[in-house]
Amino acid sequence: MQTSREHGSSDSISKLYQMQHIEPYCYSPFQILNNGYPENCSEANQTSSQSYNEQYFTLESAPTIDNIIYSSPSAVSISSDRTPFSPQGSQSYLSDPHHSSDNTYGSPVSGSSVVDDNSELRHALRDLEKKLLGPESDIDDSCSCSFIGAVQQGYSCTSSYQPMELMIPSLDLKQLLVACAEAVSNEDMPIVEALMRKLEPMVSVSGEPIQRLGAYMLEGLRARLLSSGSLIYKKLKCKEPTGPELMSYMHVLYQICPYYKFAYNSANVVIWETMENESRIHIIDFQIAQGSQWVSLIEVLAKRPGGPPYVRITGIDDSQSAQARGGGLEIVGQRLSKFAASYGVPFEFHGAAMCGSEVKLESLRLGQGEAVAVNFPYMLHHMPDESVTTSNHRDRLLRLVKSLSPKVVTLVEQESNTNTAAFLPRFRETLDYYTAMFESIDAGRPRDDKQRISAEEHCVARDVVNIIACEEGERVERHEPFGKWRSRLMMAGFRQCPLSQSVSIAIKEVLKDYNKNYRLAERDGALFLGWKNRVLSTSSAWR
Repeated sequence: MQTSREHGSSDSISKLYQMQHIEPYCYSPFQILNNGYPENCSEANQTSSQSYNEQYFTLESAPTIDNIIYSSPSAVSISSDRTPFSPQGSQSYLSDPHHSSDNTYGSPVSGSSVVDDNSELRHALRDLEKKLLGPESDIDDSCSCSFIGAVQQGYSCTSSYQPMELMIPSLDLKQLLVACAEAVSNEDMPIVEALMRKLEPMVSVSGEPIQRLGAYMLEGLRARLLSSGSLIYKKLKCKEPTGPELMSYMHVLYQICPYYKFAYNSANVVIWETMENESRIHIIDFQIAQGSQWVSLIEVLAKRPGGPPYVRITGIDDSQSAQARGGGLEIVGQRLSKFAASYGVPFEFHGAAMCGSEVKLESLRLGQGEAVAVNFPYMLHHMPDESVTTSNHRDRLLRLVKSLSPKVVTLVEQESNTNTAAFLPRFRETLDYYTAMFESIDAGRPRDDKQRISAEEHCVARDVVNIIACEEGERVERHEPFGKWRSRLMMAGFRQCPLSQSVSIAIKEVLKDYNKNYRLAERDGALFLGWKNRVLSTSSAWR
């Protein structure tokens, strides 16, 4: 695709901008509430955690992609529902292409920062412990007042550790969360217990963004200490939503955040441009959800000069998605077929009810003379890679798609770095990334809005807990920054297609309806969507 390109009618391209009328029935970017992958969809392979060297971009400080260094992968885990999400970029992001930040974990959100000098904090807390327990003190492992015992007994015991939180230095909520994560990492149970008591009254699912996120991160730390993924939903203190409830929560997020629309619109414009002269189009969507993304594209294709092309869509979705949909993929096929018929577009739908790691060539049913487009909307980060299993489904799937000789592949992912990171840097990254996300959600609805609170609980919190509490095959939320995705795609034989101006114009039109703190940046042929100075999502095209 050319960087600037003339298109058909302005009416056609504007249709691709306007997706507000489409029902937001898709597990998104980030993917909002994936109800966990079936056990046969991921193979756990124990490997040792390795150093965390990967970086993500901020909008104000973005190193050139070629200068980003990646460490070899490692594994970590705890089972949870999948979900889809991602945010934005800034003006200074474009100003200095060679500037690199000293902050390994990215620039702070809204001027606040995560504790960097944890050694000072660690020494201070150690001094407190010595004052209470003595420099040579030994902790009795059999004491019923251990943290796990206290969790199971509702903190009913009063031990000699109880006053410790009273002597904890005056730290803000972010600093306390990082200190608690460090204590968990060091298995320092007296400090963990004291910090959790200190944190408990500071967090709230109905408070400020950092308080809401803090509540879910604290639950993630508890779930990690309990070492049981099966308890995760109980620890979240929220019942499993019904299908209609889940759909309403997803609809709330679709309306108040531009993340779905960023994914839908950018991919649709790319596919529309690429398939401009094709008479038979086959779209393979690896996260079909409700199929809502394709409504506007079908409508535009119907108005193409010379008549509409034949359109075939293969929708891939694991069986768990049926909960929100209220049935199998045949519901999606019937809805899209009816819509296409109303516009006179020859249409066929093929549903493949399986998770991505199960997809094989025969699952896709390619036809003769079809121009193939493949869509990965906030989906690939759920595929286990070489750090989890020797099958390495993440790269295997990319090689499989390359063997199809597609005309274009669209990729939208969250710009975060949690895949192979060890626990503590992964915790910091999660805190930084989701602080920006919760702030962006907060801008869309009043703070006491019950629908927004429920949407966060059911559609975002499980991702946060999964990243923090789980390891190995149980951890399905495994994000990578754009530079890493670019390396994977190039190793699979793809070359990047620079996005045309029409793509950024379409997204700018979408952002007009949202808070001014959402920012869009173009760099290295891709689009970066962010909140203030933190990039949250990226969109790119490949061939």
